[in-house]
Amino acid sequence: MSDDSFGFAPPPFKADEALQRAKRELRELGLSEREGRFERSGQQVAKLAVDGATLKAAIVKRPGRSPEWTEKTLRDAAAVRDFVAELKKKLATWTDRDD
Repeated sequence: MSDDSFGFAPPPFKADEALQRAKRELRELGLSEREGRFERSGQQVAKLAVDGATLKAAIVKRPGRSPEWTEKTLRDAAAVRDFVAELKKKLATWTDRDD
């Protein structure tokens, strides 16, 4: 069965609005933003930028002075939610103390 069989399409993805929503969610996770990069304790852990009609996103494999980035292209709201959820899980594993 195709997605078009229900007769409606999902709303168009608005990259600018999605970026603002993602930034807000990352700040709620306790990250600070500096020039499109998000940091925790002074170490970069994520970055987001609008690229045309999509978002370019990246998460570090492990925080450090010279981090390795895992990059993704986010094309819809579900991908943005998955990106934030993945980062939240990684932040939990990187924590130095139990909250």
